[in-house]
Amino acid sequence: MFQPGEKGLRLRKRHWTAGLALGAAGLFLAALLLVFPVLERVYLNQLGQRESSTLTLAVEGLKGSLRRFEALPALIADTPGLAQALRDPADPALLERVNADLRRTAREVGLSDIFLIDTDGLTIAASNHWKELSFVGQNFAYRPYFTGALSGEQGRFFALGTTSGERGYFFAEPVRDGAEILGVLAVKFTVDGFEKAWRDGTNDIIVLDEAGVIFMASRPDWHFRALEPLTRAALARIEQTKQYPMDQLRQLRTTRRAAEAGFEQLQITGATGTTETFIVQSQMIPEAGWQVSLLTPADPAWTRAAGTFALSALLLVLIGLVATVVLLRRMQLQERINAALSMQVELEHRVTQRTAELKAANIHITQEVEERRAAETLLRQTQTELIQAGKLAALGQMSAALSHEFNQPLAAVKSFARNALAYLDRGEADKVRQNVGMIDDMADRLAAISTHLRSFARRPGERTEPIRLDRAIDGALAIVEPKMRAAGCRVDRQGNSAALRVLGGQVRLQQVFVNLLSNAVDAMADDPEPVIGLHIVTDATHARVTVRDHGAGMTADEIAQLFDPFFTTKEPGKGLGLGLSISYNIVRDFGGMLEGRNHPQGGAVFSVTLSLAPVAMEAAE
Repeated sequence: MFQPGEKGLRLRKRHWTAGLALGAAGLFLAALLLVFPVLERVYLNQLGQRESSTLTLAVEGLKGSLRRFEALPALIADTPGLAQALRDPADPALLERVNADLRRTAREVGLSDIFLIDTDGLTIAASNHWKELSFVGQNFAYRPYFTGALSGEQGRFFALGTTSGERGYFFAEPVRDGAEILGVLAVKFTVDGFEKAWRDGTNDIIVLDEAGVIFMASRPDWHFRALEPLTRAALARIEQTKQYPMDQLRQLRTTRRAAEAGFEQLQITGATGTTETFIVQSQMIPEAGWQVSLLTPADPAWTRAAGTFALSALLLVLIGLVATVVLLRRMQLQERINAALSMQVELEHRVTQRTAELKAANIHITQEVEERRAAETLLRQTQTELIQAGKLAALGQMSAALSHEFNQPLAAVKSFARNALAYLDRGEADKVRQNVGMIDDMADRLAAISTHLRSFARRPGERTEPIRLDRAIDGALAIVEPKMRAAGCRVDRQGNSAALRVLGGQVRLQQVFVNLLSNAVDAMADDPEPVIGLHIVTDATHARVTVRDHGAGMTADEIAQLFDPFFTTKEPGKGLGLGLSISYNIVRDFGGMLEGRNHPQGGAVFSVTLSLAPVAMEAAE
C-alpha cells in the first residue's frame, strides 16, 4: 500500500509527464504552423516548374505562327499585278483579277485577310472583297502597320478589326515599283485557334502587349483587361490607332506577391467577388513585344501543404499512443508503401501502354505517307496520260485538215512526176530537172509536217530545263497551220523571242501553245477575217506570251471555271474540256502562270508567264 506522500509524488509526476507531453505536442503544432508557409511555397514552386513546359509550348506556337506569316507580305507584294493596280485603280478588270488572286492566296496559305492599300490609306483590293463587311473602300491610315510599311519598313500590329470585329495580328510590306513606294500590302491572321487550344488545358494563358493590355486569353472575359493601371500615353495611343474598344478597357482587381524560383503569386477577384490565386510565370516574345504568362491555379499546392500539415499532426498523435497505436502507425505506413508501389506499377503500365500507342500511331503515319506517295505517283501518271490523250484528241480533231495537207503535196508530186516523164520523152532535160526539184520541195514539206506531228504526239518527259521559246511557238504554229489556213485565219505576231530561253519542257510547252491557238481559231468560227494576236514581252526575270482572239469573249461564270477539268464551251463532240486544265497544270509545273480574261476591246486573252532561264543554266545547256 502506497504512502500518502508517494501517492502525491506519482500524481505530480503524471501531471508533469502529461504537461510535458502536452507542451511537446503544442510546440510541435506551433512548429508545424510555422513550417506551413514554407511547405506551401515548396509545393507552389514544384507546381510551377512542372507546368513550365506548357508555357514553352504556348510561346513556341505563337513564335512559329509569327515566323510563318512574317515573310508572306514581302513575297505577295512582289506580284506584278499589285503595282499595276495601285497605278491604275480605275481599271475594274484589273482590280477584279487582283481581288481573285488575293482571295486564292489567302485561302492557300491560311491567312484571314490580305488587302492592298494605296498611299492615302484607302483599301482598293482585298481577299474579302465579296463579303458584306469587306475591307475595300475602308481607310486604314491610322494603323501603325500602314505607316510603318509606307516608310519602307515592315509593319506589325495587333488590334481588334474595326471592320470585321475579329482580333488579329497584321503584317505589312511596301509595294514598290523600283525605288518608288506605290502602296502597302497587308495580311492578317486571327488568334482564336490558339485560345481554343488553351481552354482545353488546366492552366490559364494570357498575352499582354507593350501597354500591358491582355489581348489574348484562355478566358474571353479577360480580353482587353489590364493587370496594372494603364498610363495616359498608352490610352492615348490605343485611342489614336483604334487598337482596342476604349469602353472595354478595364483593370482587373489583382494582388501580387513575389515567390521563389522566379515565380509570382497573383490573386484575381472576379465580378462576383470570388478570388482565385495563381502561380504566374512569363516569357517574352521580343520581336512582337508580347509577354506570355501562364497562370497555374495555386489551390492544388495549398491542398498538398494542408495534407502534409494534417499528416504531420496525425503522426504527433500516433507517437503519443501506446504500442498498439505504434503498430497501427506501422500498418498505415505499410499501406502507404503499398499504395506507392501500386502507383508505380500503374505508372509503368501506363508508360508501356502509351509507348505501344505511339508505336501504332507511328506505323499508321508511315502507312499514310506511303499511300500519299503512291497517290501522288498515280496522279502524275494520270496527268501525263491526260496530256497525251489531249494531244491525240487534238490530232484527231485536226485529222481532216492534216489529210488535206498531205493529199495536196502528194497530188502535186504525182503531177510533177508525170510532167517529168513527158519532158523526159521530149528530151527537155531542164524542165525534167525543174519538175524533179519541185518534187523534192514537196517531199521536204511532207517531212516537215511529219516531224512536227511526231514531236507533238511524243510522250513528254518530266524534266524542267532551259528551252528555246521560239521553237515551241514555231512548232505549235506549224501544227495548227492547216487548221488556220482552212479557217482563213492569220497570226499577228509581235515581239522577238529568238534569243529567249525559258524554264520548261519543249514538247509540253508546245502542247500549251497548240491548245491556246486552236481554241482561238475555234472562238472566231463566225468571223469572216479572223486574226490571232500573238505578243511576246519580257522583263528582267520573266517572259509573257499572250494569245488573243477577236471572238465573243467569255462570261464571268466561264472565267470562274476556265481551268476546271472537263469544262468546255464548245458543242458536244468538239472538245473534251481538258485542254485548258492540262495546259494550266503544265505551266504550273514549270513554275509559271496561265491566266485567262476578256480583252477590253473584245475577245479573249490568254497569257503564259514563264521564268527566264538563268545565265548559268543557259551556259550549262
